Amino acid sequence: MKKNNFKPKGFNPTWIYGIIGLLLIGFFFITPNLGGQTKSLDRGTFNSYVQKGFVDQVDLDLEKNKVSVYLSDKALNSEEFKQFKNEEPSLTNFGSKGPNFSFTIADAGNFEKEFNEIVASSVNKNVKLNTITPDGFTKLFLQIFIWMIFFGIIYFFIFRKMGGASSGGQGGIFNVGKSKAKLFEGEDHIKTTFKDVAGLEGAKEEIEEIVEFLKNPDKFTKLGGKIPKGALLVGPPGTGKTLLAKAVAGEAKVPFYSLSGSDFVEMFVGVGASRVRDLFKNAKEKSPSIIFIDEIDAIGRARGKSNFSGSNDERENTLNQLLTEMDGFGTESNVIVIAATNRADILDKALTRPGRFDRLIHVDLPEVNERKDIFKVHLRPLKLGEDVDVEFLAKQTPGFSGADIFNVCNEAALVAARKNKDVVEKQDFLDAVDRIIGGLEKKSKVIKPSEKRRIAYHEAGHATIGWLTEHAAPLVKVTIVPRGKSLGAAWYLPEERQITTTEQMLDEMCMTMGGRAAEEVVMGNISTGALSDLEKVTKQANAMVSIYGLNKEIGNISYYDSSGQNEYGFSKPYSELTAQKIDKEINLMIEGQYERAKEILRLNRDKLDLLAQKLIDKEVIFKEDLEEVFGPRPFSSEIIDEKPVVEEVQNQPEII
Repeated sequence: MKKNNFKPKGFNPTWIYGIIGLLLIGFFFITPNLGGQTKSLDRGTFNSYVQKGFVDQVDLDLEKNKVSVYLSDKALNSEEFKQFKNEEPSLTNFGSKGPNFSFTIADAGNFEKEFNEIVASSVNKNVKLNTITPDGFTKLFLQIFIWMIFFGIIYFFIFRKMGGASSGGQGGIFNVGKSKAKLFEGEDHIKTTFKDVAGLEGAKEEIEEIVEFLKNPDKFTKLGGKIPKGALLVGPPGTGKTLLAKAVAGEAKVPFYSLSGSDFVEMFVGVGASRVRDLFKNAKEKSPSIIFIDEIDAIGRARGKSNFSGSNDERENTLNQLLTEMDGFGTESNVIVIAATNRADILDKALTRPGRFDRLIHVDLPEVNERKDIFKVHLRPLKLGEDVDVEFLAKQTPGFSGADIFNVCNEAALVAARKNKDVVEKQDFLDAVDRIIGGLEKKSKVIKPSEKRRIAYHEAGHATIGWLTEHAAPLVKVTIVPRGKSLGAAWYLPEERQITTTEQMLDEMCMTMGGRAAEEVVMGNISTGALSDLEKVTKQANAMVSIYGLNKEIGNISYYDSSGQNEYGFSKPYSELTAQKIDKEINLMIEGQYERAKEILRLNRDKLDLLAQKLIDKEVIFKEDLEEVFGPRPFSSEIIDEKPVVEEVQNQPEII
């Protein structure tokens, strides 16, 4: 059974009691006369009390010229002083009672002479006079003692506690330069293995070799080779980069240090570089070992050629130290660094060169077969209905990452729970995909009939162009029910392809412009509802002209910077004349497809009207409705029977 080493956080009650006690002691030394019921007394009354024998003791403080008067038992038993009878002992006077009265004098010598004369003529001639003289050494010692206690408390509860918390429990502000990496070894070792990682077969093959390097290094070094220093996992968010690193830790069974790139960053100068040194020092002591740095772009960003403010000096110093530790003098050790980022284009070139990160492993979005395996993993804890088909779900979700697939499965279970079902069925997964992509349905939103008609024709225009153009992805589900921020939405299933031709992009642009084209053809004017459509086609046209070289006027030229480091600063990498040509070609391309869309809709106006009316009546139409209106799709290469709904929503902002 694993031993639980968890310790509750917070203050220890013993320390709290100790602090209270120390504060009380210090308070006593600072104010030694606080706590007694001392009353003021005039000089004449004091003389009469002494003569009557009511005074038992007098203390004369020579430093403060203060007289403290203690009454005798005879006085305390009298009716005149009964208020002092039941007086509690004074804490600051070591448990004794009193003093009962006090007053100040001008001259201690004259007071002592007059006091002796009065005592000589009084009833009680045994009145004690205690002279208190200041002890400079004792007072200085007490002050030093109190200040030492005070600063000791500050150190323990502020510097030690706060410093320990800020340095990952390393203990104290003086250890702020220590590494904040979390170590996994022994009983605390990560249990994730490669069996828990679905899909990502190509990335797994490369990452599995790192485990082999650590388990059997002689297999590779006997031929003269060297163990790689590091592997960089690159891919979109949610594709499983961190999961792969966990699997490496679980399979290798070696000490595993895990931290984020931001853990090196601190407000103090030099802390980042110090933490890097401490991290590699600890890893070398436990070699062979693995260091995993998530989101390494936090410190690995490309160093600037000109720093105007110098604000990046600390981050660059941290990066320089990391570069030295990974491949500098005296770095021969069995320590492998694994890093992950989704912004590899902004990393410094010195960090990604061979000798530091020898392996650049791309963790891409999963293909259909990989999505099928990922679904199998996330469907295990769900109670599924008989109609759930894993292959159907995999085809349903092109472009989804592993995190997206988990979200679909979880949302489907929530949808089924809302409907009080005992199992999660196929329709629940369809609703979950719609909910994730398009947002929550807002059936209660009030829309005027004229606006509803415009939205219906807008979405019918998308569907018509998508059905009648060869390369556009056919829209197989259209709705005018408000969802999220959109008033209408159209789902389509794009073909999973690695490259795209000019004709395919132009057909997609034509379909995207079909909504606004339908508004102009039917109603004679246009609205603001095509904002997202315009944004999409503008980006597509700009990419065709200035990046992919798909425009004859501009030619086979690309102004794309794959390194992510703009060498031209704030200027564009082309002349003003070329910029005008690019703007002109983008405009001609978009307007050309807009006119093409209007022409297709004019030729099929009757079918457009019929489809829009179906949408107004039913609010949601599917592939069957399109086939009923248009007949079978004229392009035999499109097999839509095996490609059910969904991938993207054409969001429409609210119509003004």
